[in-house]
Amino acid sequence: MTTIRPARSAGAPMRPGEHVVVVGYGPVAARFVDDVLGLAAAGTIRLTVVGGEADAAYNRVLVGEHAMGRAELSGMALSDPAGLAASGVEVLLGTEVTRVDRARRRLRLTDRATGESRELGYDRLVLATGARPNLPVLRGINPDPGAYEHLPAGVTALRDLADARAVRAVVERRGRVVVLGGGVLGLEAALAASEAGCPSTVVHHAPWVMTRSLDAPGGALLGRALAEAGVEVVSGAQAREVLLDEDRAFRGLLLEDGRTVPGDLLLLSIGVTARTELAEGAGLRTARGVVVNHELEADVELRVFAIGDCAEVLCRDASCQVCPAREGRGPSGLVGPGWRQAEWLAARFHAELDAVARGGTAVLEPLTEGPAAAVRLKAHQVELASAGTVAGEPWEPRPDGGSVVQWADGSAGTYAKLVLGPDRRLEGYVVLGLPRAAAEIGLLHDRGEVLPQDPSVLLRLDGPDAGGEESRLGPESTVCHCAGVTMGRIAHAVDEGACTVEEVSCATRASTGCGGCRAAVARIIEEHRGVTV
Repeated sequence: MTTIRPARSAGAPMRPGEHVVVVGYGPVAARFVDDVLGLAAAGTIRLTVVGGEADAAYNRVLVGEHAMGRAELSGMALSDPAGLAASGVEVLLGTEVTRVDRARRRLRLTDRATGESRELGYDRLVLATGARPNLPVLRGINPDPGAYEHLPAGVTALRDLADARAVRAVVERRGRVVVLGGGVLGLEAALAASEAGCPSTVVHHAPWVMTRSLDAPGGALLGRALAEAGVEVVSGAQAREVLLDEDRAFRGLLLEDGRTVPGDLLLLSIGVTARTELAEGAGLRTARGVVVNHELEADVELRVFAIGDCAEVLCRDASCQVCPAREGRGPSGLVGPGWRQAEWLAARFHAELDAVARGGTAVLEPLTEGPAAAVRLKAHQVELASAGTVAGEPWEPRPDGGSVVQWADGSAGTYAKLVLGPDRRLEGYVVLGLPRAAAEIGLLHDRGEVLPQDPSVLLRLDGPDAGGEESRLGPESTVCHCAGVTMGRIAHAVDEGACTVEEVSCATRASTGCGGCRAAVARIIEEHRGVTV
């Protein structure tokens, strides 16, 4: 346990009646609002949410699925503005915060439809502005992030519902899709487009795709799996120009070697950058994100906090026992870490207000970073998971006494690489085409458990006699990695009457992130109730 220490700065703990303003209305903001909704409904705080889009919070992870026609809006909603209003929450959609005046604790708001501006006061400010897509420096497009809405027709980073609608129009007529960037999001989009019947090509600058997550053998096998799934990969290629037709619509991507990759749609997937403009204008410290300590505080007055992809946890206190490192990280692009920050900050607000009511001191478990979250390629045709460091070869001795274990089956297209520390705990792994082994290896990595003396036993989980994956899960096994939901919580929800995946999701939040665990949740319900979902 650690005590929240308001006395260490000029700040003061929260008091009843304070006005909390949340800037941003994405999945992370929605989770925070959901967790403090009880305080707003009881009148303990006043709560305002400011969202730049005209749509209420929705699952951005599924924007690509929606663009490919595999997810509908009804299943993406994360918030009900009418329900929030009934609980006393003010929701301002289509509204942009253009300035933060920390001295006066005032925000400048601009209505994006009318251009009208006004001011809004706050007592506590929660920045959940997320990240913006990077734009490449190519002839034919303006790389200025502020010009994103003015990209040529057929060029998009697929960041919101408006982009999804444009992409869906191309997919429905089976247009040719070109993806610039071979990271996990770009590959998922290319695989989904190919499955929808669109000729798909991925252009990547490095020798193999998912360069940061895979070694050369894993990259080569993944490239072959992509080809078998109908996705062409042009690797080791540098793009030079976006070719446009007479109507200034995308028609192809020109490479440095003179080749042209024709297409009707160009998806830009070259990473994201934290949105720090507001924080910079307010004089807050920024680096790769809005710099916060492990208590998510962005200022010494304890008035401003940041969560999600816009936040960079960077603690400079050398005596801190919570932070394992003094280097921050840029946006991960993963919803799970942001959700955990949102839940922790909401719990902190609850604890502070409860402490004031009791006349005591707020005490809360520290927010700590666990192992690096796994990168999972979620596609029907290809299954891959990777986490941590994957450098090193089995025949190379490691000075720390660790080792590397590696298996490959070219005929089956399966691959596994485990990087072990001197204590036989996983420092990193890559698993391709072995979903059950990947699940077990991921659990061992997340828990920091010692591997079996013979790690090859893990491969047998994908053998013909292994049985179902859910039959091996224990109550503490994590099923939904985005929301951190265990097998035990899902089973309890089923015991309490949840009969469908949607009902389990409402009770536990399982499958509300990337959706990759939806099939597993359905199988758990079936096994637990003996019925088909």
